[in-house]
Amino acid sequence: MTEQRRQAPTTHFAPVPRRLPARAALGDTPLLTVTALAGVPGFVRESFGERVLQRAVQAAMLDIEAVEDQDCFIPHITVTTFVDAVARFSGDDAFSLTLAPHLTMASKGCWATYMLAAPTLGAAIARGIDTIGFHSRGDVMSLAVHEGTARLAYASAARGFDGYSHVAVGTAGILLSLCRAFLPAAWRPGRIAFDLPRPPRPELFEATFGCPVVFDAPALAVTFPADLLRRRARHGGALPPITVADIARARVECRTLNRLRDVLEQQIWTQVLSGRVSIESAAHAVDTSVRTLQRELNREGTSFRELANAMRIKRAAELLRDTDLSVTAISTVLGYAAPAHFARAFRQGRGISPHEFRVHAASNVAA
Repeated sequence: MTEQRRQAPTTHFAPVPRRLPARAALGDTPLLTVTALAGVPGFVRESFGERVLQRAVQAAMLDIEAVEDQDCFIPHITVTTFVDAVARFSGDDAFSLTLAPHLTMASKGCWATYMLAAPTLGAAIARGIDTIGFHSRGDVMSLAVHEGTARLAYASAARGFDGYSHVAVGTAGILLSLCRAFLPAAWRPGRIAFDLPRPPRPELFEATFGCPVVFDAPALAVTFPADLLRRRARHGGALPPITVADIARARVECRTLNRLRDVLEQQIWTQVLSGRVSIESAAHAVDTSVRTLQRELNREGTSFRELANAMRIKRAAELLRDTDLSVTAISTVLGYAAPAHFARAFRQGRGISPHEFRVHAASNVAA
C-alpha cells in the first residue's frame, strides 16, 4: 500500500481556511482574486436578466463585471454574497448546477494559465498547490494518492458563509475543467465529494457532473485513477511560457495584504476600478460595521476618505499617463462631481495639475 500527499503552503498568503471569529483582526479577511468570478455576471444576465444581476451587484456592493478581468483581490464574503443574492432574486437555488459546466479554468487569470501550461496533469496540480497564494488568502488545494486513486481536494475559506454551496459547486466545475485540459473532453471523475449537507435532490448533482456524488465530506474533492496524473497537456505546448515570477509581477500587491490598511486599500482600489467608492461597501467587504471600520482606521492614523483619495489619485495618474482620456472624462470615471473637484484633489495629492502631470509624463516618455 502506497500513499503520496502534496500540500505545500504558499509564502505569500497563509492558507488556513476558517470563518473569522468575532474579534479577529480585520486584516485577516480571507481574500480571492476577482478573476474567480470571471464570466459569472454575464451568465447571470443571460440566464435571469439585467434586473437580477443588478440586484445581486447591489447586495455585494461591488460591480464585479467591471473588474472581473483585473488582477485584484476581493473578500470571499463579497463572492458568497453575490452568488447567494443571485439564487434569491432569480428564485433558482440550483442555478450553480447550470453554471458549473460552463466554468473554465482558462478564464481565471495568470495563476490558472501557469497551471494549464504545465506538461502533465500532475505537474499542473502541483503548480496550483505551490502557488495558490497568488489566487487566494484562505484557500487550500491538496493532492493525495492512495492505492492507485488520486484525490484532488480544495478547501475554501468561504465555507460557512451564506452562499457557499454555490461556490462549492462552481469550484467543482473549475477543478473538472483543469483535469479536462489534460484528459479527453468526455472524461468523468470517479467521484466528487462535497463538504455540503445532503440536498433534497442529490440526483441533480450526479446529472450535472456525470458521476457518483457524496455529501457531508470533510472537504470538496474529486477522485480519479492516479495514472491520469501522467497525462500530458492537450494543448501540446502551444501555450506561451509563464513563470511564478510572471504571476508575482501581475499580482505583486498580494504580498503585502496583511494589515487592515493593506486590505482596505485593495478594496478601495477595486471600487475605484468599478467606478463607485463607498465606505459602506468597504465595511461590508471586511464583514464589519462602518463605525468599527472608522474606529480601526483612526487607530492606524488614517481615515477612509484619505485612503480613497490616495487610490483615486493613483488611478488618475495611470489614466493621465497611459490613455488619451480627457481630464473631464477621467474625473467622471473616478466619480468626481465636477472636473474642478478632480483637478483640486489631484493637485493636493501630486502637487501639480492633471494637465501638468500629463505633459511631464509625455516628455519623460519622449526622452
